[in-house]
Amino acid sequence: MALSDYDFELPDALIARTPLERRDASRLLLLDRDSGAFAHRSFREWPGLLRRGDLVVLNDTRVLPARLLGRKQGSGGRVELLLVRPEAEVDTAAALDGRAEAVAWVCLGQASKGLREGAVVELDGASATVLEAPGEGELLVRFRSDSPLGALLERAGRVPLPPYVDREPTEEDRTRYQTVYARADGSVAAPTAGLHLTTATFAELDARGVDRCFVTLEVGPGTFLPVRGEDESTHRMHPERYRIPEETAAAVHRARKEGRRVVAVGTTVVRTLESAVENGRVHAGSGTSRLFIRPPYRFQVVDALLTNFHLPRSTLLMLVSAFAGREVVLGAYRAAVAERYRFFSYGDATFIAAGVVG
Repeated sequence: MALSDYDFELPDALIARTPLERRDASRLLLLDRDSGAFAHRSFREWPGLLRRGDLVVLNDTRVLPARLLGRKQGSGGRVELLLVRPEAEVDTAAALDGRAEAVAWVCLGQASKGLREGAVVELDGASATVLEAPGEGELLVRFRSDSPLGALLERAGRVPLPPYVDREPTEEDRTRYQTVYARADGSVAAPTAGLHLTTATFAELDARGVDRCFVTLEVGPGTFLPVRGEDESTHRMHPERYRIPEETAAAVHRARKEGRRVVAVGTTVVRTLESAVENGRVHAGSGTSRLFIRPPYRFQVVDALLTNFHLPRSTLLMLVSAFAGREVVLGAYRAAVAERYRFFSYGDATFIAAGVVG
């Protein structure tokens, strides 16, 4: 299909640039995978749509305050660095806890006159040296600081809000652009479907006999990058690291063997599970996903999906279209626009499952 086949009109006023006062106050659009029918609900009704024995899978990644502002040594020009991931196979937690200069980081950089190999950026009590500048804003950077890199980020880093939020982050974003169950440092974007869940949500799931488990996928900036060109098949996904614990792989296997639904909270969970499946079984361990899910993809693991509303012409909209059908999804999105749902990271949610609209 052409990229324009995934377009829809979205008024700027419907882009959610701030969170609601309560996480679970969002609206919820139900979308039936079988019939294509949709219905309007509130997110607080979501636990009641699940069945006893369903397995809810969540991404427990934590968003880093990964945006650093500094000045170029010599000229004093303004520089912005976004830390993406440590080089090679270095564990993210170890790279954050150890000496800052011990590990080089892949970053995205912005500067008035660009950043070349050898450039030094002066930061708040630290510095960064550009080791490589392969192009398109990507850099390999080595930091120097008296404190571990994680401490530097917590002190001087800013929350890397998506570009469409179009404002500077506030202290509130440090908690609200983070799920309540986040625990594994490493992402530069939130798994936004999980932003709606609260401790009360989990208590209700427990009361209803709904099981849950966790994966970790370190969400990179590629989630916001546009697909360039009309031929979407030429798009290359940025690599994102994931980890699947043994207990999660076992829980998914049991659920599928017993005919219980696997419910993914977010597209990052979908890509993690579908990246790790072989011969119908999800395997535990660590890996890197470049999986680009688009029609006509055959899903092997996930039966139902909770997700936010996604950007026009985006890889995430293509994933949702593969799950529920492109025309069905775009029809539901047009209805959401007419009903003035809030879109994107701080916006409302959709729940896609077979038979969900009676």
